[in-house]
Amino acid sequence: MGAAMIAVPHLLSWLIFLPAAGAALLLLFPARAATEAKTAGVVVSLAVFVLSVGLWRYDPAIAAFQFGESVPWIPPLGITYTVGIDGISLLLVLLTTFLTPVALIFSLSHVKQNVRGFTAAFLLLETGMLGSLAALDLALFYVFWEVMLVPMYFIIGIWGGKRKIYAAVKFFLFTMAGSLLMFLAILYMAVQYHRATGDWSFSLEHLYPMTFPIATQTILFFAFAAAFLVKVPIFPLHTWLPDAHTEAPTAGSIILAGVLLKLGVYGYLRFALPFFPQAATRFAPWLAGLALIGIVYGSMVAYAQKDMKRLVAYSSVAHLGLVMLGIAALTSTSTSGAVLQSVNHGLSTGALFLLVGVLYERRHTREIAAYGGIAKIVPVTATLFLIATLSSIGLPGLNGFVGEFLILTGTFNAPGVPRWWAIVATSGMILSAVYLLTLVQRVFWTPLVHEENRTLPDIRTSEFLVCAALVLAMVAIGVAPNLFLDKIHGSVDTLLAFVRAKSAAPLEALR
Repeated sequence: MGAAMIAVPHLLSWLIFLPAAGAALLLLFPARAATEAKTAGVVVSLAVFVLSVGLWRYDPAIAAFQFGESVPWIPPLGITYTVGIDGISLLLVLLTTFLTPVALIFSLSHVKQNVRGFTAAFLLLETGMLGSLAALDLALFYVFWEVMLVPMYFIIGIWGGKRKIYAAVKFFLFTMAGSLLMFLAILYMAVQYHRATGDWSFSLEHLYPMTFPIATQTILFFAFAAAFLVKVPIFPLHTWLPDAHTEAPTAGSIILAGVLLKLGVYGYLRFALPFFPQAATRFAPWLAGLALIGIVYGSMVAYAQKDMKRLVAYSSVAHLGLVMLGIAALTSTSTSGAVLQSVNHGLSTGALFLLVGVLYERRHTREIAAYGGIAKIVPVTATLFLIATLSSIGLPGLNGFVGEFLILTGTFNAPGVPRWWAIVATSGMILSAVYLLTLVQRVFWTPLVHEENRTLPDIRTSEFLVCAALVLAMVAIGVAPNLFLDKIHGSVDTLLAFVRAKSAAPLEALR
């Protein structure tokens, strides 16, 4: 199988556009062919995942982007279709191709309304996510970035809960506002490049070396950072997230938490940091401050929630605050940990949302008080929920521990960084154990109060298979983290070396 994958030409383009082709094909299905549409969507997403395994040939010893393709797209403006991946994007691409079939297989027995449209939206969303992770031309990246917005808006707005329109509009307005600022900054950079060279280009290869006065750089940095930090989202730009998660269908929450939020992390690393290193390092303490507030605030608000889905949503604010803290510390260890923890969070939180969806489909409520004492009634669901929880709180031997340990160690030992950053972040890890283990106890092990819970059916086969796949991935990263970290380290070191060189001053001095 590996040999066959190695022979696949234009592998990234196949990965990016095969889902969109599948979505277009679904439009030919009659509206009543729900089963066929579901099956086709799952087959296409699984085919994309199988193809993506070929990316594991990525060689971390090579600093350049790999699997690259570049052809002119709009020559008068210098816009090209240029794609490629490095160690920072590799694992996020694989996470995307892995979680998409997980979400669609879960939806086989849960989505009843307009199945063809739901599946097509999901496949189009996958094209947007993969394109954003692979694009090496700013104009191309912006197109894919906006492509993601439309299908997720409809996934929330059509197949969501009671307040789905409110949540969808809020999601759209928040993310669009940040994106428009980034678009203006992209145009400015292209114009400046044209003035300097006489040519138009949006290519990272051409725009990366550009330097700007610190005042201009600061404005451009904030324009890019706004788009990415809203997507993460970091405190206080997070207010759209709990509503979007709560109202989204379970499959939408899996992808939203698992991939879309990570694109904010990825965008910050790929664009905001290397384009504007002096501004990024100057404002790193502010980013760290917001991240720390998010860790503590998100944890405390999560503990106060009565709705399981909102609790998991606020836990994302806390966990992604830790990821952004690792980036703000600007060390190889903390940044590598941040990239790995982005993947870890996608697996563990994706599993938690999936299992909350399993309980909701049986009990038709997400209120924690409506459960209690169901561990013996749904033992498989309880076991999987506990494993996902232990992964999320960083139990040694599971994936969450590795990422958290690297971020905290890299932050604690970072030159010029106050050690209290790591200490406060560690308190957030303790709080996460408190609110997540309390959730597990209240849902599964407190005395049985409601008689209707006695007849709850356990997790069905299709749900178990996709959740088991997530658990296996958690264990694999927890047991053999270097298998994954080896793919990341080289690209992170190259990025930080570029940032230091372009800053024209040591990072510590710029703080």
